[in-house]
Amino acid sequence: MNASVPVLQAAQGLPAAAEKMDGLVVVGSTKSPRSQLFLKFTLGQEMFAIGIQHIREIIEYSPPSAVPMTPVALLGVINVRGSVVPVVDLAMRFGWEATTIGRRSSIVIVEVMHQEQKHVLGLLVDRVNAVAEIASNTIEPVPAFGASIHTDFIAGIAKTDERFVIILSIERTLSVAEIAAGIQAGEPG
Repeated sequence: MNASVPVLQAAQGLPAAAEKMDGLVVVGSTKSPRSQLFLKFTLGQEMFAIGIQHIREIIEYSPPSAVPMTPVALLGVINVRGSVVPVVDLAMRFGWEATTIGRRSSIVIVEVMHQEQKHVLGLLVDRVNAVAEIASNTIEPVPAFGASIHTDFIAGIAKTDERFVIILSIERTLSVAEIAAGIQAGEPG
């Protein structure tokens, strides 16, 4: 049975102080026009964030059903309220080692637009940290790493009290066209 946290509903009308909702901590307020709400999560030792507008819900990890001839990062599919949802191991999508499943592992259900159609995908992450407000003035543009390093999936890097948070461009990170091309070609990555 999947336990879920309705992030979109919880994100509306946040109080100024942090509050706990079904195990998820919401930090900050939505009063500032120069800040946005993000879902922060960890992958390995790094912290990432996705704009809350792309998040549908967060569910407890349950093993996906494998689908043959798909890229390695596409773990399989799960049933979310009667819908078949593909699950992507975000670490593998980044070219890292496969995510080690732990008791805090979660699947973040996101919505991605591609060719004017909404696609729902699940992202396997190590741990969901919080829904937090990040001020626009703390988000830096992506630094140039050189031609051989792909940074087009990064929307920016935020400086927080704790550490850097890599803000993902979810449309580029989960390019439906790239994933579909890999499936059609039967490629392992």
